[in-house]
Amino acid sequence: MSIPRALRPVGVALVDKPAGPSSFAIVATLRRRTRARTGHAGTLDPFATGLLVLLSGAATRLAPCFVGLDKRYVTDVDLTSTTTTGDPEGEIVERHPAPPRSALDEALAGLRGEVELPIPAASAVKIGGERAYRLSRRGVEVDMPLRRSLVHALDVITYDGDPTTVSSVRLELHVSSGTYVRAIAGALGGHCTTLRRVAVGPFRIEEAAPVENAVLLRAGPALERLPPEAVEKVPEPVLAGVLALDTPAGNGSAA
Repeated sequence: MSIPRALRPVGVALVDKPAGPSSFAIVATLRRRTRARTGHAGTLDPFATGLLVLLSGAATRLAPCFVGLDKRYVTDVDLTSTTTTGDPEGEIVERHPAPPRSALDEALAGLRGEVELPIPAASAVKIGGERAYRLSRRGVEVDMPLRRSLVHALDVITYDGDPTTVSSVRLELHVSSGTYVRAIAGALGGHCTTLRRVAVGPFRIEEAAPVENAVLLRAGPALERLPPEAVEKVPEPVLAGVLALDTPAGNGSAA
């Protein structure tokens, strides 16, 4: 029996997203290269850069294995102002003096471990059946729900400022899936000026390439790198069906 064209090539692409295009534009670029069904295992905001895990062909059925993986980021946070979006694309809401380093360190300590933070208004979460970012663009104010996240690590790379205060800080984060780094910046009284995802589960940015040059990893070896509890999120018959197509003939190339 012939295999539907949309299911081939099968594989996982590790893409280094640049600032500017949306994650969905990157997905569309890979789809045009492969002419196969293409999905993602978690998006990045347009201003953000870094690792996108894309799934090609029959591997799109494996999305539940990848979407819940921990993420690692590096971000620069301006501590002297907040914006409507929590990033440089929004309008300034408030300007305030740079905090003392001791106050910043105390705030960071309170954001490690299990935390509950409001979801940013400029997000894709649905409020009353409509995307929050669409409501925000129309100026509709809503009470955003809290999201519980696990911050495994929140470390300072560099402090910037004068001897007594910190105007901006570069942070390295290891967080559970679904954590909004913009919300952490907001809790510090600032906003993200840069954001780069450097890892998704076991996959590192060093393995990634621009979408125009990204190659497809075989689905089987990619799954072997995941923890067992992640792989178990896909029913065994579905997993077997994908792996049956994960052959050199079924994989093809992303060219």
